Amino acid sequence: MRIEVCVDKRKPLPTGALEALSGELSKRIGKKFPDGEHSVQVRYASANSLTVLGGAKPDKDIIEEILQETWESADDWFSVEMPDS
Repeated sequence: MRIEVCVDKRKPLPTGALEALSGELSKRIGKKFPDGEHSVQVRYASANSLTVLGGAKPDKDIIEEILQETWESADDWFSVEMPDS
């Protein structure tokens, strides 16, 4: 499966957030679909969207749920490193 998450570029995220989101999504999707290969790409675009290629309709629904849970739990897995003064 190929999963692409587009984030609205008019609402930029903190530095490193796209990479962190990609990694966390990949980890969570790998737990749910351990036997399948998948790639996750997170990027800025003109609007928020989710594209799932190579999966069945129920797979997209599951990935939507995983994305929602991941987004809502960002405080648990993402932290912004502040530079030393």
